This record gives sequence, C-alpha cells and structure tokens, in this order.
Amino acid sequence: MYALKKAFAKYFPILDWGSRYNSKTLVNDLVVALIVTMMLIPQSLAYATLAGLQPEVGLYASMLPLILYAVFGTSSALAVGPVAVVSLMTATAISKMAISGTSEYLTAAIALALISGLILLVLGFLKMGFVANFLSHPVISGFITASGLQIAAGQLGPVLGIPLHGDNFLEIIISLWNEIKHAHFETTVLGLSVVVFLFFLKSGLRPLLRRVGLRDSLANMIVKVGPVLAIIVTTLVAWSMDLLGSGVRIVGEIPGGLPTLSLHIPKINLLAQLLVPAILISIVGYAESISVAQTLAAKKRERVDPDQELIALGASNIGSALSGGFPVTGGLSRSVVNFDAGAETPAAGAFTALGIALAIIFLTPLLYFLPYATLGALILVAILSLVGFGELLETWSFSKADFTAMLITIITTLTAGIETGLIAGVTLSMLLHLYTTSRPHIAIIGQIPGTAHFRNVLRHKVATDPEVISVRFDESIYFPNVRFLEDFVNDAVAANPAVKHFILECRAVNRIDTSALVSLEAINRRLKEGGIAFHLSEVKGPVMDQLKKSNFLEHLTGKVHLTHYGAVSSLNPDMAANTLNAAE
Repeated sequence: MYALKKAFAKYFPILDWGSRYNSKTLVNDLVVALIVTMMLIPQSLAYATLAGLQPEVGLYASMLPLILYAVFGTSSALAVGPVAVVSLMTATAISKMAISGTSEYLTAAIALALISGLILLVLGFLKMGFVANFLSHPVISGFITASGLQIAAGQLGPVLGIPLHGDNFLEIIISLWNEIKHAHFETTVLGLSVVVFLFFLKSGLRPLLRRVGLRDSLANMIVKVGPVLAIIVTTLVAWSMDLLGSGVRIVGEIPGGLPTLSLHIPKINLLAQLLVPAILISIVGYAESISVAQTLAAKKRERVDPDQELIALGASNIGSALSGGFPVTGGLSRSVVNFDAGAETPAAGAFTALGIALAIIFLTPLLYFLPYATLGALILVAILSLVGFGELLETWSFSKADFTAMLITIITTLTAGIETGLIAGVTLSMLLHLYTTSRPHIAIIGQIPGTAHFRNVLRHKVATDPEVISVRFDESIYFPNVRFLEDFVNDAVAANPAVKHFILECRAVNRIDTSALVSLEAINRRLKEGGIAFHLSEVKGPVMDQLKKSNFLEHLTGKVHLTHYGAVSSLNPDMAANTLNAAE
C-alpha cells in the first residue's frame, strides 16, 4: 500500500504539496494569480497572433495547461503557456500546409499541440529528460537570438500597418524594404508610441517609481503589469477616435465563453507532416522550461524532477489541444513574475487559469477595438530582451568551438529558417564535441619534487626516469579517440629508445568502450613486441569492472597499480623515494 501511494505521489506531485496546503498559502497564491493573470492576458493574445492564430486561441492555451501543470508539475514558480519561440515555430510549421486564419490552420495547430504532448509524455515515462542536453547552451542561445531577430522583424508589419512575408529573417527584411513606403500613418504612430512606452516601462519607469518612494517589489509589479495599461489605453484610443475607419487593423469580435473540450485525432498525412516540427518544438520547449524551472528552484532551494517535468509539459500540451489551443511551455518572463510575487505552490497557476477564464467570459467584448499594432509592439519589445549578441562575444573569448556552433546556428536560422537552423546547430555541436573528444589532452608526466604528485613535464619542474614513460589521458577512452591514443603512444616510444615501461594514468578515464578495448590490446601487443611493459594506474572501479569482463588483464604485460606513485616506485623505487624526500 505504501509503495502504491509513493508511486502515485511521484507522478502526481499535487498529492505531496496539496497535503500541506493551508489558508495562508491560499491567500498568497491568489494574490500571485491576480498579478500573473494581468500579465498573461496580453502575452497570450500577442503570441497567438504570432503563431498565425486568432487572439482568443492564446487565451484558450493559457487555462487547461496551467491546471494540468499544477497537478503534474514539480516547480512552484513555473508558469506554462504560449511563448514567443514556440509560437514562431508553430507558425513556421503550419504555414507550409494551411493558410493563416482558416479552420485547417487551427486544426493543424491543435494537432501539433497534441503530438508534442504525446511525445513529451513518452519521453517522460521513459525517463529521457537528458534529451535536452543535446541542445548545448551556445546552440540554444544562438537559436533564441536568431529567432528573436526574426520575430522582431516580423512584428514590424503590424506595428507599421504593412503586410510582411517570408519564412526567414532575410525574406522578411526584403519584404520590409519593399513595403515600408506603404506604411500606414495612424497605425505607425500608434504602434511606435506603444513601443516607446514599453521600452520606458522596462528602463525608465522602475527608477522613477523608486525615486518617488515606492518599494522595489511594488515598483517591479507595476512595471510587469504595464502592458495591460497599453492594451487599455490603445483600445480606448482606437474606439474614441474611430481608428478602424482610418484603416487601423483591430482585433474585432472575440468569441465569448469558454472553449468546448474536444479531442481531434490528426489524420495520418497530417501526422506525418507535423511529426518532425513536433519533435523540435517538444525538445526546444522542454529545454527552455526545465532551464527556467531549475533556475527558480535553486533560488527557493527546491528540487525539480526533469523526468516528471516532461510528463507535466506533455499533459499541458495535451490539455491545450483539448481546449483548442496550440503548443505551450514554461515561459521565462511570467515564471519570474510568478516567483517574484511569491508563488508558494503550483496552485497559483491553477488560479491564474481561473482568472483567464473569467476574462474570457466577461472582458473579451471590451477587446473589440484592440489594435493589432499594440499586440505587435508587445511582442517586439518582449522578444528583443532575448537577443544576446554580447553572449556571442563572451563565447568567442572562452571557446572557439562553442562560438562556431552558436554563430552557425544564428546564421542558418536567419537565412534558412528556424527548423533548419536548430538542426544545423545541434548537428554541428555534436560534430564539434566528437572532434574535440577525438583529440583529447594527453600529457607526459613526471613527479613533482617533495610530493607524490605527477604533473605535465611541459608545465612543471618534475623528475622523470628515461626508462619509464608516464602518460596521463584526460578523457574517457572510446571510439573517436582510440586512434589518437595509439598514435601518441607510438610517437612517444619512438622518441625514447631507452624506454622499458609505459604507464597509462587513467584518473580521468570514466569509460572504456569496445573500440577502446581493442585499441588497448593492440597497444599492449605492440609494446610487448618492442620489449616494453604496459602498465595502468589510477583505474576507477567501474572501468576495472569492464576490463575484468575481457581477457585484457590476463595478457597485460605490466600491472594495474592503485596509484601512479605506486606504479613509478615499483619500477624505480630509489628515484621515487629520493624525489619524494627532495625539496620542491
């Protein structure tokens, strides 16, 4: 019975934190929900338009996913819903098979959420949270930077009142160049005014509020809900000045009432078209979500379960599909607001969903005159904060390989599209990793006087024996680097005709695969033919267990030594002892 209860608690974290829920926690979560709801409404409307969908679809995607995450999620601060990058990926995937605004387009978006949710669920039950590790930080950073530039460029269309077309950044820029002369005056004035106001919110309002005596926490909250004010003011302006009659594009009638829950099983041909985009969206969404969740959990000294987060995000996306939404994930900005406002449990997200439901029922008629220029400005300003060329320069100074992966990801995403850019970045990252590990650092080492420690002969003043070559291999030995190790051994022996013993220090070796075993056997055989004994030192327990499963140790011409000092002292005890007792 206890085991069953424990299993249920693992897959339903709500049973854990729910048992400790009290009135004080309820009040705190309700306050947080009110703040996040005010922020999430404009974001949901804006990101739905970014995905090529009607604004209300963003609200639909912001209710049931939040409730399901509260049931299955392990982060108290993560807020699930539409985010910019995933919305762009959704638009990119669906625009190839349907026209924006049509029922076919919405059907494909719902199917994409469903497929992504199922993929995440399967990965979660298989405990494959490590899949996000294939997206290195430079690749993710480059992808988000390039996607941010593409999103920002695309939103200049609604801000200026011109149609922009293109599947990548270059095509959008060319379209902008051709269309900018047709910019609509009233739309441009309205859109740029909102952009200026939002930038003032991000940079100028907070210091101003602090100067007038407001606490930091209150000033931060006012800044976070500032976009709601932009929506209210521009909607009133559009209504009072009849901007619709002047050609300003407005949202129009938003269907009232809550969405009807329904399950649409995608047809085989649609499933085949959406499978690859769904996989990419799932991995990118999970990588972004788990990064945010773990960052916030560290601040609260909580633990986030990566595998359970896969299940939670999977359930959230299936919930989005059931309620007529599109793919969702954990968003940085709203999660930070959730955290700063003091969310104590995932219930804050469920209460936020309730707030959005009330907004759909009572407030949607008031959004009739909301200009699309306002939504474009909201996306434009929000997304520019994700563009990080400064990190590109920092990466260049730290790692040329990571810089290359990041730069190629940016260039490919901007010129060939987001899916191609992401695949190119991941592929290049893995190839660079294989190249780097195929040529690991190897050092000939000697004993430091006065110690039993051994260091690189090129970096330290050390004692060596001409009849003994000691080599430290700073990597696991596996198929990409075995040839490199063989060549190094051959060269080292050829350069030292007096050598009688070769010791391979394995302190950094965590794994030996079959290719490496064959290579070690070949090294042992060649050294034996040259009259040289082959020794190993500092071999870790798991690696030793592997070697014992083969015949390698039986044919080893030397010995396996517990420490490298023990290996050297067994071969030349006088030199080892004299060096140990010498002044450094």
